Amino acid sequence: MIEDWRQRRAAKRIKSGDGRALAPFRWWQLPFRALFHLPLPHGDGRQTVYAVDIPRRTDPDGGKARAHLYVDGEHHAESKLPAAFPVAGGTIDVAVSAFGLKRCHYVTAAGVERRLIPDPKSAEGRRARVTREHPTLSRSISFLSVLMLLVGVGLNLLQLAEPISKIPPIADSIGVFESPVRLPIWLNFALAVGAMVGSTERALRLRYSALDHAGK
Repeated sequence: MIEDWRQRRAAKRIKSGDGRALAPFRWWQLPFRALFHLPLPHGDGRQTVYAVDIPRRTDPDGGKARAHLYVDGEHHAESKLPAAFPVAGGTIDVAVSAFGLKRCHYVTAAGVERRLIPDPKSAEGRRARVTREHPTLSRSISFLSVLMLLVGVGLNLLQLAEPISKIPPIADSIGVFESPVRLPIWLNFALAVGAMVGSTERALRLRYSALDHAGK
């Protein structure tokens, strides 16, 4: 029931496309654009190529980011995010976080999911190439991104717990918590930046969890 409601809401956000051609990805668009592809074969040997183009900017009219669906290179539809585009055999689900994409998946009618293929020139595509060509380096980067998140979020939560515990109803109930960690402002700022960098790196791999949400 919840899934049906979500699909109905997503359908209301979809607008028809204008048929314009899909613009190629340019290197200078790395910070400003994400582009993913989904080739789906037909039984007669042909295939339809879907592309999802996500500019990293808000819509000037509605204040929300939009995703654009292209079919065989032509603009077919657009939607405010989160989006669920009906395509052959299922839907393409797209969602973003504060740090980038957290979802761009093809979901079949049977519930099977797979991520779309990032354009090789995009930031997500370049990160995927590191994973393919340099798996050891990729694992090290992934480990560091999680470590930066854990350290940044963990230490900041410890320091935040003390002023929260001084609120009278909380103090009366459980007492005042004294944080064992007191960091200078510059180090707190550096930890926050590190957590943001870690979450951004994970977003390039479409990884998202409660830890990333806390890092926001």
